Amino acid sequence: MAALGKIRSKGVILIILVGLGLFAFIAGDTFRSCDSMKNANRQQVGEVLGKKVNVQDYQQLVDEYTNVIKITQGRENLTDQELNQVKDMVWNTYVQTEIVSKEASELGLTVTDQEMQNILNEGTNPMLMNTPFVNQQTGRFDANLLKNFISEYNKAQNMNSQMAEQYKSIYAFWTFIEKSLRQQVLAQKYQELLGGCLLSNPISAKMAYDNENQESSIELASFPYASINDNEVKITDADLNAKYEELKPRFKQYEETRTIKFVDYQVLPSTSDLTALNKEMNGYVTALSSADDPADVVRKSSSLVAFLDIPQTKAAFSSDIAARLDSVSVGGVYGPVENKQDNTMNIIKMVSKSELPDSIQFRAIQVVAESPEVAAQKADSIYKALQGGADFEVIAKNYGQTGEKTWITSAQYQKSNSIDADTRAYLEMLNTAAVNDTKNLQISQGNIILQVTDRRAITTKYVAAVIKKSIEFSKDTYSNAYNKFSQFVSENQNLESMEKNAANFGYKVQDYSDVRNTDHYVAGIHGTREALKWIYDAKENAVSPLYECGNNDHLLVVVMTKINKKGYRSLEDENVKNYVKGEVVNDKKAEMLMEKVNGVKDIAGAKGKGGQVTNVAQVTFAAPVFVQTTGMSEPALSGAVSATANGKFCSSAIKGNAGIYMFKVTGKNTRPTKYDEKQYEQKQRQAVLQYAGNFMQELYINAKVTDNRYLFF
Repeated sequence: MAALGKIRSKGVILIILVGLGLFAFIAGDTFRSCDSMKNANRQQVGEVLGKKVNVQDYQQLVDEYTNVIKITQGRENLTDQELNQVKDMVWNTYVQTEIVSKEASELGLTVTDQEMQNILNEGTNPMLMNTPFVNQQTGRFDANLLKNFISEYNKAQNMNSQMAEQYKSIYAFWTFIEKSLRQQVLAQKYQELLGGCLLSNPISAKMAYDNENQESSIELASFPYASINDNEVKITDADLNAKYEELKPRFKQYEETRTIKFVDYQVLPSTSDLTALNKEMNGYVTALSSADDPADVVRKSSSLVAFLDIPQTKAAFSSDIAARLDSVSVGGVYGPVENKQDNTMNIIKMVSKSELPDSIQFRAIQVVAESPEVAAQKADSIYKALQGGADFEVIAKNYGQTGEKTWITSAQYQKSNSIDADTRAYLEMLNTAAVNDTKNLQISQGNIILQVTDRRAITTKYVAAVIKKSIEFSKDTYSNAYNKFSQFVSENQNLESMEKNAANFGYKVQDYSDVRNTDHYVAGIHGTREALKWIYDAKENAVSPLYECGNNDHLLVVVMTKINKKGYRSLEDENVKNYVKGEVVNDKKAEMLMEKVNGVKDIAGAKGKGGQVTNVAQVTFAAPVFVQTTGMSEPALSGAVSATANGKFCSSAIKGNAGIYMFKVTGKNTRPTKYDEKQYEQKQRQAVLQYAGNFMQELYINAKVTDNRYLFF
């Protein structure tokens, strides 16, 4: 029905809006508890604030939100990646909802029915603006339209099943929006209350203005750390330990992760596979060249592209095929040619080219009767009346139809997977009929009287037979690869042996740090859920079984090398140690460079010590200086410049992220921007609200969230 069309036309916008205010989607009902604690534990996907999350309830929420996406976007199915995004969104929203609801309850925050009614009456909330209940005259959500729909929905339960199902879908969609809106408002109330605890004032507003608009020009001497070779820096264990303790808060992690090593082998087509495919494709070239009707050849080839036998614009074809259409003459055959982007082999036969409209306006009267003969007689009578000057819409209404004019574009039909003979004849007549032509088309179920009323955007359309075949490995190729990989795994049952012998088999042992149980794929390889479950169940240094994964084209073996527990990562952790070592090296280099420039009093002296001198303008306290010579942003330099008077040389060298710096301020000025106290207080207020938005991370940590979805999905 029309309402579904309106929802789908706003699909992408709506999904974004709903994602921002999704809390209520989850907040409707509490999760059920099970009678048996043992069975309940087996069915728990996680825990939030001590509350167990049952897998069946979680799956129901995922299914509900998936259905909403299908309705809004007019989709039948979602891809695996899209489903994973839905699962994550549902889980994250559930967690946020539980946390915010608890905090709001303790503070006495609620969203009353009257507040909701006021929002509906106002009708301007973005979420409401993407429902079918918007008044086209006012451009606002119309609560009366919603009220009328609900009344119709109650009546629709007694209608035919198809109509009732449509009303049910829209009603479920509205329920989703209503709940989402309620929880969105609650979350906004909580955030605004928290933000109100952080105040802006005229003093901070003036400081913000000065920080943004008081700018300096400087002569800058840079001494990059890279100018000193790492081999010249001596580091002791004491240096590393001291730096680790200084930076220790950076190494705290709030969830367990795993460090692994793995061997992944992707099975690819062999030379014999490619030879066989080329032979097969050359056979299709011969068949297409001699075929009057290419449909049978395309069908037998199991091409990835269906042959519709209708004129199509370039937009109907994949980019590689579309790029070749103009270069293939009518009756000619192009290919076979490989397309590396989608890993296919392709052939094109050009059946015809024609200049046809991309958009057609038409009207129609469908004529059905107890038999095809009677329908044909009625259609003939209608056709003759129209030819004699009768009014199209008047006749249409006599047959219970509107006869109104409708536009159809190529995009609406040309990407179909198949088109039946009736539809093909229907489209052919629309494409070829002149403006104001009336046609009597006989189809299997009766007749259709068609009249074309307008034609626009004349463009080249092609009837092209395309054979597109994936370049795939054969069963023998996969079997050989599997046997070889299986031998490697069975002969190397520890990491040392694996690393020693991998190259002999043509494999490579790879590292992967911080595998999380929330990852959908191990090392980015699809179809690895079983491997992820093994990783989180295995002990350190265990070797996994052989996994067949990917798109049935990957072979994988994993070594679980380290369990990274919650808390502080130790200095023994390779990543931590490398990071700390890098910081110590920079500190040592900074000390060496500081000693080198000790006593320098001006830019000339800095240049004499090897400083790279450049002029830098528009330096403000509010933004870090980007130094071209070191390729790094340096906040400390911005602060030092702002604190130095015009004409003065820096009191000491500045230690930065990528070097040390000395400078002379050559000019100071204030940008010609008028100071508006209220405006800057408002900007400060917005910044404060952004800071308040960071509250969720702290609340999340305190909620002691457990996420075990990897065991089920």
